[in-house]
This record gives sequence, structure tokens and C-alpha cells, in this order.
Amino acid sequence: MQNALFVVAGLILLIAGGNWLLKAAIDLSLKLNIPKIVIGMTVVSFATSAPELIVSINAALDGFPDLALGNVVGSNIANLGLVLAVTLLMGPINVRRSFYTTDWPVMMLASLLFFFFIYLDEELQQYEGILMVVCLFLFLVYLLRFQKPAVEEEVDVPPILLPMYKTALFLGLGGVALWGGSELLITGAVGLATLFGVSERVIAITVVSVGTSIPELAASVIAAIKKEKAISLGNLIGSNIFNLLAVLGITAIITPIKVMDGNLLSSDVFWMLGISFVILPLVFFPKGLRLGWRDGLILVGIYVTFVYFTVR
Repeated sequence: MQNALFVVAGLILLIAGGNWLLKAAIDLSLKLNIPKIVIGMTVVSFATSAPELIVSINAALDGFPDLALGNVVGSNIANLGLVLAVTLLMGPINVRRSFYTTDWPVMMLASLLFFFFIYLDEELQQYEGILMVVCLFLFLVYLLRFQKPAVEEEVDVPPILLPMYKTALFLGLGGVALWGGSELLITGAVGLATLFGVSERVIAITVVSVGTSIPELAASVIAAIKKEKAISLGNLIGSNIFNLLAVLGITAIITPIKVMDGNLLSSDVFWMLGISFVILPLVFFPKGLRLGWRDGLILVGIYVTFVYFTVR
């Protein structure tokens, strides 16, 4: 009963936090004259990746490395196979050139860098974590200086700018609510899952990863409802990059992360690489530079298949 209450309370906090964070992100993009996808890939992505960071650091320090790794790998799969799919089912996203010349390639490079580091010796070393964080820093510098909008933003009546203190308040409240909501949701979900005697890796790659992807889901769905699709897409691509380079990078700097369950390397990592790659052809086919509801159904199908083969 207590675990179920944690799940419900967590979801309420996550929805509220997603709304507050979105308000702050939109206001910041207008104040600073920065493309909304850049705000989505930085401010919103960092805040929604905070639960993964906290969970991964705590798990690694407590001696549960598979929980740390599975959390990030599973979250990246869920972000595209579940969160992006739900967003697309709510409406199409028109994509611009910079998506496939910058954003998607960086996400794939981050995924391949992680794969290269973890596959060689089945461990993320401290120096590898430092390299990952440095790569993230260089990407952010490029993004803030040179990136152009990767999504066609819908023209709407410009909202009235918020006072700076309100923007900061929404940003702070949104981040805290997302973090607290994720903590409650994970506690309740893991408590329920362990009753069924599920392994650490399976819990991490499914229950915990979906739990820590709820902030992305909340922020992206609210963004889609408010027709801020640039933030929806940017949030998800940015979150996957942050999860790999920041979450695992920082965690590895604090303590090396060793693979305990071989299925992470023989199965889960390849699912992550596969679903990350498939986004590119979906952008071009069947209708060029557009993601629609059919693409959403394909992504959901991939995610359901992944979960089936993981838990069976």
C-alpha cells in the first residue's frame, strides 16, 4: 500500500514539475533569444536527467553497478521508445537540417563512446568518465554558440515575459519537484518489483529506467500539449546525451562502474544503439524531415519488444 502511494505522489510531483520547468524554459528562450531546442537540450535536459544522476551515483556507491548502468541504458531506450513515441502520437514534429547534422550525430557518438569504453574491459574507469564529461562540455559550448533551430517552431501569440524572480522560482521548483517525484516513484516501483523477485538488472532496465524517464515524459507531453515541440524533441535528444556523458561520466569519476550482469553488454546496449540509430531513417521516411504518429507506433513496438525479451 505504501509503495503504491509513493508511485501516485511521485507522478503528481512529476507532472507539476514538468509544467513549472517548461514555463521557465520557454521564458528563458525568449529572454535570451536562444532557440527553444537549445533550451530543451540544456536547461530542461539537465533538470530531467537529475534523477538518473542521483540514482546512478547512489547505486554505484552502494555497490550496485548494474543498477547505475541499467538505469541509464534503460532510460535512453525509454526516452525514444516510450516518451518520444507518446509525444508523436499527440502530434507530428517537423524536423530541420541541424537535427541530422548536429543533434542526432552527437547522440550517436555519445552512445558509441560509451559502448567503446564499457565493452573493452566491462568497466567505466575514472579517466573515461573525465573524457565523457569533457566531450559534454565541448558539445554545450558548440550548442550555445552555433546551433540553429532543429525543429520548425510553430508561430503563436508571444506570451508575456515573466519577472526574473518568477522564472528562477519556476526553474527551481520544477527541478526539485521532478527530482522528488522521481525519488518517490522509484522507491515505490522498486518496492513493488522486488516483491516478484526480479533481478537487479531487470529492475534497473525496466522499472527504474521508466521511473527516471517520467520527468522527460511529463516535460515532453506538456510541451507537446502547449505546442512547444522544439522543447519536446530537444529535451529527449539532450537527455540521452546528458545521461551518457554527464550521468555516467560523473558517476565514473566518483567511483568506477563495473558490469556485473553480462546481459547488459550482450543485449541491452545493442537495443540502445539500435533505437538511437533508427530515429534517423524515421525522420526521412516515409515523409522527409517529419516524425508522425506512424513513427510513434514503430517506436512503441520496438520498446514493447525490448521489454518482452528483457523480462521473459
